[in-house]
Amino acid sequence: VLQVVFSALVMAGQLVGMTMGLGFATLVDPQNGIQVPVVSRYYVTLASLLFLALDGHLALFSLVAESFRTLPVAPIGLHADDLRRLALWGGELFAGGVLVGLPVVVALLLANLVFGVITRAAPQLNIFAVGFPATLALGFAVILFALPGFHPEFARLLGRAFAFLGSLTGSGHG
Repeated sequence: VLQVVFSALVMAGQLVGMTMGLGFATLVDPQNGIQVPVVSRYYVTLASLLFLALDGHLALFSLVAESFRTLPVAPIGLHADDLRRLALWGGELFAGGVLVGLPVVVALLLANLVFGVITRAAPQLNIFAVGFPATLALGFAVILFALPGFHPEFARLLGRAFAFLGSLTGSGHG
């Protein structure tokens, strides 16, 4: 479940990276062994540091230890209803990933709209020479200004993940 929280941030980074024109700039994600955009790596690294700062690792250890008491090791596993709730909960994480990337996407959408109007007004202007660097600069600036909103959204997603895990294990964490 926590892996899905971090995957939501990878999705947000992919959304932002594609909008900024950085879809070609990828790095290897060491956790999954796949190529992810640079912005996704930035979001996941920031989220990992926040996870440690919010004592998420301690809550995770506590939850795992409690799960051995409430869910003894047995072949029973999770019920079909639990798996259905897990699948439905993925939609909330998708929405959380979109909320993380939304400020940058909206700002760049407006910038591209302005570039379109400028291109119509002055066709002789080479918008590719101006637009790409301006889009990159604006994207990084909006990422910087959107950082204060990253912490509460990630903390909310993390809190919901621990509450969901607690409800699955019956341990009442959250």
